[in-house]
Amino acid sequence: MADQLRLEIIRDNPIGNGHDAFHALFNTVCSDTTISRIPDALGQLDQEELRKLIRSFLRAAQTLPAADLLPATTHRGTLRDDLLRLELSLRSDDFDLDRIKPLLNAALADHLDDALIWGRVYDAVTESTPPPRPIDSFVNLSEHRKYVDNVLKEELGPMYVGLRDFYKTYFGDRGWPEEAKQDDVLSWFADFTKKLAAFKRRPLAKPDEPIAGSVAKRKIDIGFTQILVPGELKSNPSADTPSEARLDPGRYAREVLAAQDTRRFVLGFTLCGSLMGIWVFDRLGGIASEQFDINKDSLRFVSTILGFLWMSEEELRFDPTIMTAKGQRFIEIEREGTTERLILDATTCWKAYREEDLYALFVVKDSWQYLERDDEGRLLREATGKGAVHVAWYYHYETVWVRNVDDDVRNNIRKGLDVTKATNYRQNRSRLSPSTSTAGLLRAGRSSSIASAKRSSDQTGAPLPPSKRPCSTSPTKAGSDTLPNRVYRRMILSDYGIPIYEASSREALLAALADCIEGHKSLRREAGLLHRDISIGNLMVS
Repeated sequence: MADQLRLEIIRDNPIGNGHDAFHALFNTVCSDTTISRIPDALGQLDQEELRKLIRSFLRAAQTLPAADLLPATTHRGTLRDDLLRLELSLRSDDFDLDRIKPLLNAALADHLDDALIWGRVYDAVTESTPPPRPIDSFVNLSEHRKYVDNVLKEELGPMYVGLRDFYKTYFGDRGWPEEAKQDDVLSWFADFTKKLAAFKRRPLAKPDEPIAGSVAKRKIDIGFTQILVPGELKSNPSADTPSEARLDPGRYAREVLAAQDTRRFVLGFTLCGSLMGIWVFDRLGGIASEQFDINKDSLRFVSTILGFLWMSEEELRFDPTIMTAKGQRFIEIEREGTTERLILDATTCWKAYREEDLYALFVVKDSWQYLERDDEGRLLREATGKGAVHVAWYYHYETVWVRNVDDDVRNNIRKGLDVTKATNYRQNRSRLSPSTSTAGLLRAGRSSSIASAKRSSDQTGAPLPPSKRPCSTSPTKAGSDTLPNRVYRRMILSDYGIPIYEASSREALLAALADCIEGHKSLRREAGLLHRDISIGNLMVS
């Protein structure tokens, strides 16, 4: 089953011209060294030339759509994460260049075989991928489920149900034209039949595979390919409770958000007996529609499933500011009066480079920040401006716009839905307590939830300590009538490194620790900022 799904992903996402830059570099190297394109050409290259070719291939492979859909060798993240780790290990003097040659030969063949190339990629990354951590087995043991569920409830935050306008908000623009004028009806019908004929998604009932890119091995009940919309099925109509059916789609949504790095929220559903509810999970928690009986309201059921099937990527809340062209993902920023295109080269916290300059590396960090907290982008800009050393160097910062407005949860994702009208709003009101987190940058008695700007991708699935949970409660004052909100912000740093625990030697580790100590000291003295989020994910070897 795993091999079949892998082949489907490879077939649906062909490499095409995605390796053109790699082929061009190979031809240039051969031309410069008077080496012909013969079977043993790679064997005639010196170490530096071969290393350059491998790096070019790995960077090209990381930008291919299939790399973001194929699972990593340990099911922690995607194959793109493995390729990034392999590229980082290429810096080591004892890296075995010969073991990459079969992969390069497959990519240089006259007749490209995508399945063979990706198979060689898996062979190449296997040796560089660490074994699963003990925590993976912990989170998947059924006897520990109740403890994990308690943590999950805290991460998900308030879950509001019974919102009357939910269905109209997310599915209401797909119906018959109101005035039923001929031109409008014909236009609607043409669009409707076109979408029916072009269905590319199909439901997966009880798949035996975990969510692609997820760290867990659990199975969802039903979903749509690439797990765009997860669903939970229960035979008992009364199972729609916080401890049963409601928690399961939240668990799946958490994994989808972690595995699909450009999702802004996740749509899902529960079907308990014949009672259906539709869910949205975002960075504030979960909201749900009123339940409806699919036997009594079959039209709504059919239109809901059709809506799931033909929703565009933007309607499924993939980030429209992250675009794809010529097999490369990129963002565009306005900086110093000009538009810059940055090619994204990894996941979670993206490694990026300028379109016109492959070797000017950046880190792009996207985050959903509470409005009440100090703005970490501005704090880092201030630290850079005041000359703090050995600290992530600020390059650009912005609030992301979607649909020509600041992207936030309450107004843009939830489209103004009023959670105070939820049937369980009073029950959840007590959960909107102040955050106990004290991590981050501190100045003048105020705290900021600054997380690692360069957190290693292989840590993203690990449980977080209480002060760093991804859906921590808002710092909104207890008893306040103000509902929490989060805004989508993007920070770009002109630094790139590897986690300190991947230091190549004791000497490198000690030197990095010395720089980290000097960096925190400089941050305090030069910028007046105290960084209180000192953790293994925040300390980097530059």
